[in-house]
Amino acid sequence: MIKKVNLRVIAEKAGVSLATVDRVVNNRPNVSANTKWRVQKVIEQLDFHTGHSAEEEIVERDCYFQFIVPRGPKNTFMVNMKKDIEEMTQKFAAQRVFLSFSDYTELDEVELTRALAQVDPATCTGVAVIAIDSIHVREAIDRLVRKGVIVATLVSDVTPSQRHFSIGPNNIATGRTAASLIGKFAAGRSGPVAALIGSRTLCDQADRRFGFEQVLTQEYPSLKIVSVPEGRDDSAITKQVVQDILSQSSDLIGIYNIGAGNRGLIEALEERGREKDIIVVAHELTKHTRNALISGTIDALINQDSRAEIELAIASMKAYATGDIGYVPPPVPIDIYMRYNLP
Repeated sequence: MIKKVNLRVIAEKAGVSLATVDRVVNNRPNVSANTKWRVQKVIEQLDFHTGHSAEEEIVERDCYFQFIVPRGPKNTFMVNMKKDIEEMTQKFAAQRVFLSFSDYTELDEVELTRALAQVDPATCTGVAVIAIDSIHVREAIDRLVRKGVIVATLVSDVTPSQRHFSIGPNNIATGRTAASLIGKFAAGRSGPVAALIGSRTLCDQADRRFGFEQVLTQEYPSLKIVSVPEGRDDSAITKQVVQDILSQSSDLIGIYNIGAGNRGLIEALEERGREKDIIVVAHELTKHTRNALISGTIDALINQDSRAEIELAIASMKAYATGDIGYVPPPVPIDIYMRYNLP
């Protein structure tokens, strides 16, 4: 007689967590070959067959995950992420994982700290937050962790803090990639390159800046980085910053936009007629950056998949909530888009 799979029995006999068995049964990644073999061996020995969804077995209680994201509409990437969370709500509700979100004014440390303080540990299993790297935000996160709430930082980290996971790409490597792209495009030319940053209080942007400077300085010494004021991830402010640097540096070779505000960057270049002779590398594929890639105003985009980040955050918090406290999420991969490989 075929018996339904009992993940708890398999986990106990294999000496692993329920979440690990779930990943093996569903052929998901992030399980070592030895662990996978051990779990599969137990399944064979017990002659178990998956007679129902492993998701139903592993989630023994409802999980309530809250996302805290910066408020749009100035940042298209954040607007799209909010839409993604809304669209996933029904899908995950069927798995007894219930999603909600709140927002705060972008780069507003006080408002973000207040939003974290308002999370109720009695009704919230975990929080995924796109955070500012500040002492007050760090303390708010640590207080939630001490109260038993699982906390994941999303896109940008808070260091040091007691958060359980950081979900996002390797941003130092991302900055190095941007430097390599501009260096190769420059083809031996000498001159200034502007590194636009939204805010130094965002850990992801600080890491990108570090990686960018590291490679450009070491591998392309003929290109000199020009420091500019923060664009605050705001298109209007970024536009003014770019206009100023264009006025000050007529020989500008390239621009790396580390954060958001791409609409302002695009407008400034096109209004000054500099959209064809300046190398531009930016982040995130949106309708605005897509058009700029096609027109040639932007040469390359480094993109992170917001939906993949949301799903990984949910999977990570769920794994921890179901007993896999040693789970470490992988870095989110990046895609490099140019005008001829757009999806």
